[in-house]
Amino acid sequence: MPRPLGELEDAVMTRVWQWNRPVTVREVLEDLQQERSIAYTTVMTVMDNLHQKGWVRREVEGRAYRYTAVSTRAAYAAALMNEGWAQSDNPAAALIAFFGMMSQDQREALNDAIRIVQRDNPLPDPAPTSAAPEEVTEGAEEVAQGTQGTQGAEGTEGTGAQER
Repeated sequence: MPRPLGELEDAVMTRVWQWNRPVTVREVLEDLQQERSIAYTTVMTVMDNLHQKGWVRREVEGRAYRYTAVSTRAAYAAALMNEGWAQSDNPAAALIAFFGMMSQDQREALNDAIRIVQRDNPLPDPAPTSAAPEEVTEGAEEVAQGTQGTQGAEGTEGTGAQER
């Protein structure tokens, strides 16, 4: 999992991602200088650090390097979300809390993404369950609250969520 980018690393990577082409330190410097006072050597050091961390690759062109992003901003964001989710002691509750923070536009984007993933990678039909719809809803509410249910959908103890 990638560590979150620092403020200046993010400012540099934002340009590399947006421009989506090989860039030089000078190009990034000139764009950053429109927002802040910054030295060439500072940008050069940040870009070298990003290269050492594996965020960008570089190729020599004359006396300078041209830097290219190794992955997309979307992949970076996904990795950060995945790491945050993986660190939770109750992943279902973390997802429910995350979804609760989403704006309507974000929820629509999520629904679009789920449709695309389901279309491209369909899951096998689940086995029929004996649970009534209200039992499933009740179990989801308990997971969201971080508590254990007394009876899961298959008639076994627990919902899979654990109190911690």
